[in-house]
Amino acid sequence: MKKSVLTRYRVMAYVTGVLLIALCLGMIAKYVLDLGGAADFTQVVSIAHGWLYVIYLVFAFDLGSKAKWPVKKQLWVLLAGTVPTAAFFVERRISKELDAKVAAAEAPAPVKA
Repeated sequence: MKKSVLTRYRVMAYVTGVLLIALCLGMIAKYVLDLGGAADFTQVVSIAHGWLYVIYLVFAFDLGSKAKWPVKKQLWVLLAGTVPTAAFFVERRISKELDAKVAAAEAPAPVKA
């Protein structure tokens, strides 16, 4: 597995997580605090999060298929972008797990004399 597969998953996990937190804060501002302008902010962030979540799904699925994960683990990672802050924790755990695999895959083969 290439390092780029893990890197693009990590980037999208952070982007999706940040947008989901911003969306939750926007919803609180709109419905609880009744702030003006929160409706427009919420609309823009919800559209951005929706489209970027689709990209996150593609990258996470690609990572899972290349890492040969079981379906249960794959679903766990895919759903992490729907729970605020979950994407950060799942990304950290997945990165720790796969860093060794990526390093081993990119290590040069030993030269035989």
